[in-house]
Amino acid sequence: MKKFLTLALATAASVSVAQAQDAGGFRLGVKVGGTFSNVSGDDVNLLTGPGYSSDLKDYKLGYNAGLSFSIPLSSDGFFSFAPELLYNRKGYEIESESKSGTTFPNAPAGTVKAEIEQQRVLHYIDVPLLAKINAGGLFFELGPQVSYLFGSKLKQQTTYKDAAGNKTKETSNSDFQLYAGSGIKDSEKSDLSNVDISGVAGVGYMTDGGISLGLRYARGFNSILDSKNTDNEPKAFNNAFTLQLGYLIPTK
Repeated sequence: MKKFLTLALATAASVSVAQAQDAGGFRLGVKVGGTFSNVSGDDVNLLTGPGYSSDLKDYKLGYNAGLSFSIPLSSDGFFSFAPELLYNRKGYEIESESKSGTTFPNAPAGTVKAEIEQQRVLHYIDVPLLAKINAGGLFFELGPQVSYLFGSKLKQQTTYKDAAGNKTKETSNSDFQLYAGSGIKDSEKSDLSNVDISGVAGVGYMTDGGISLGLRYARGFNSILDSKNTDNEPKAFNNAFTLQLGYLIPTK
């Protein structure tokens, strides 16, 4: 959280400077790209549920698209403030195995062990608020990102084993689960937090014509698990690499 506050203060200072300087040079643009995401932390096993040990798989491939903005903070364009509004399809893949003593109330009779393969797609609206350095085409960016989780979809395969080694497999594919709306009941709310705060760092190159290619990394600071009913925040955080192709529309 201290890291986030530092980034937030730096961004707020950038906005103040932007307001104090000439507004000329403001540019609007578009971005599209790929997202490679996963989760990390000591409590990722809670994504499957208590009584399981878990292993995360490779980064999950998704995509992102949206609007970008450029607000110059110096007359030569070396410093700028670069907020964005993006749709970002993130997620994770995880494999879990039941621990000794775990019970299986909904499993076939005689089950002594269960293995779960879970794939989850997370639909976010990301708002990066980035300070940017432009150095002869090469650019560097740093700042906080606020993300809103508005929906998810879960695919899960569970393999039950009995003492003789016989296996029973069950596959479930959930419908798209909406995380917001006045019509959602408490019993239908998700196990995941709606809001994610991240720190973002990136590097890239932009041509004089406004075409850019950038790579950035975002690390969540608050848990994606909803901890409203627990005393301590579980440790499970979003991690995402994004590779983006962008275009800033010329102002002249």
